[in-house]
Amino acid sequence: MLWIKALHIVFVISWFAGLFYLPRIFVNLAQETETVAHARLLLMARKLYRFTSMLMIPALVFGVWLWLGYGFKGGWLHAKLALVVLAIGYHHACGSLLKKFENAANKRSHTWYRWFNEVPVVLLLAIVILVVVKPF
Repeated sequence: MLWIKALHIVFVISWFAGLFYLPRIFVNLAQETETVAHARLLLMARKLYRFTSMLMIPALVFGVWLWLGYGFKGGWLHAKLALVVLAIGYHHACGSLLKKFENAANKRSHTWYRWFNEVPVVLLLAIVILVVVKPF
């Protein structure tokens, strides 16, 4: 199970790295006025979203494997799983926002994206505290 736990951690870290960076690209897309730079940022965002989506799958698979191996015990795990569902929702929200940029339908400011970028930081912090401290 230690190999599974190690792989789970690596894929979660990789997935969240993408969730940290993709909204930063959105900040730049919301500010960019030059066509060539906008197209380059959009390409970067598309590729990162696709890659991050591929990283999310093994993170979830190894997480379920751990859950089945260790069992479903403690309120901390219920809370952690709720936060994981929120992280998945955030991931899909990024995909929806990317589609808006692709269709030139973005209505949000770069400031909004700066705040939006903080969500995965809070999620990861809460998840790590729940897993390590197991407060309840």
